[in-house]
Amino acid sequence: MTPPSTARPRRRVEVVVVGGGQSGLALGYHLAGQGRRFVILDAAERIGHAWRSRWDSLRLITPCPYNDLPGMRFPAPAWSFPHKDEVAAYLARYAEAFALPVRLGERVRAVRQDGAGYLVEATTALYEAPVVVVATGAFQHPHVPALPGDVDPSLFQLHSAAYRNPAQIPEGDVLVVGCGNSGAGIALELAATRRVCLSLGRTASSPRRILGRDLFFWAHALGLTRVTAESRLGRRLRRGPDGLIGIDLKGIARRGVTLAPRLIQLDGRMAQCADGSRRRVDAVLWATGFRPRYDFLDVPVLDGRGAPVHRRGVTRAPGLYFLGLPWQHRIDSSLLGGVGRDAEHLAEQIHRHLAGSSAAATARQEDLIHAR
Repeated sequence: MTPPSTARPRRRVEVVVVGGGQSGLALGYHLAGQGRRFVILDAAERIGHAWRSRWDSLRLITPCPYNDLPGMRFPAPAWSFPHKDEVAAYLARYAEAFALPVRLGERVRAVRQDGAGYLVEATTALYEAPVVVVATGAFQHPHVPALPGDVDPSLFQLHSAAYRNPAQIPEGDVLVVGCGNSGAGIALELAATRRVCLSLGRTASSPRRILGRDLFFWAHALGLTRVTAESRLGRRLRRGPDGLIGIDLKGIARRGVTLAPRLIQLDGRMAQCADGSRRRVDAVLWATGFRPRYDFLDVPVLDGRGAPVHRRGVTRAPGLYFLGLPWQHRIDSSLLGGVGRDAEHLAEQIHRHLAGSSAAATARQEDLIHAR
């Protein structure tokens, strides 16, 4: 039971980081380097929980050496694709190596403005700080699209966030809905023991290797990872379709997965796609992504869809920042190997903000002394 706010102790720090995943830890590295008094709050009981709780066979789509957080290399052979449990273990070692002040089991209930700073209400304590960084990551609230039709209540449905392995899925015809690597990868895994149809919206497929080199080698060599969100190319890429990396659509079909266009209706147990085709299904797996959820945030920095309004993570509310968002600054901002650059930038912004606040406080104090 959460103690009432009046019973919880108050703790004063310079920076509260909400979220102890890769984004929060990367920022913690830079804040520790500045000698800041800060705390990283995470609702989970173990560092790396978000990775451990994903499906059993998941591996990173980015190869090493493009999975390093600032200050520590990912301990895996070059051009290997680490398993999700290896990522979780790496994050735990990272926090330990730099003695980052992560407080686990500390769910943030509310963040509200409090004078010139913020009051953060968490499970066991209240935190006062002039700076708050929301680093809860890109995968927050599982999204299932609203479709017309009266779905059979006995139809088995599962979001990819809750998928672990094929044993969860009943026998019969399975419809996987989604046009990204998660949907394609799960469809391939299920196709070994099930009849699987993959419903795709707009999507593009990129080969894993080009001229004998991994796709990410070329992306870095050609500067694609330096394309910013506000550039002309960046805006075009953001408007483009979701992409499959290293998964060929023809290859999926050859391995027994039936490909279908976008799902437009689910009525009873009949699924209808955009080309008018219909098929009876026994299970639906929704690999339809996530939506932001900031219901704890009582500060006016969200748009009408509930997404942060920011520029490189800096909001219009002084001292409130976001980190780990897709396309926060570059295409890899939400990836393990890309978040470090954004974390360094925000650490610089935080330093300037705190230095400015300190200078303003000193000026106010001098004014009071002279006024006497």
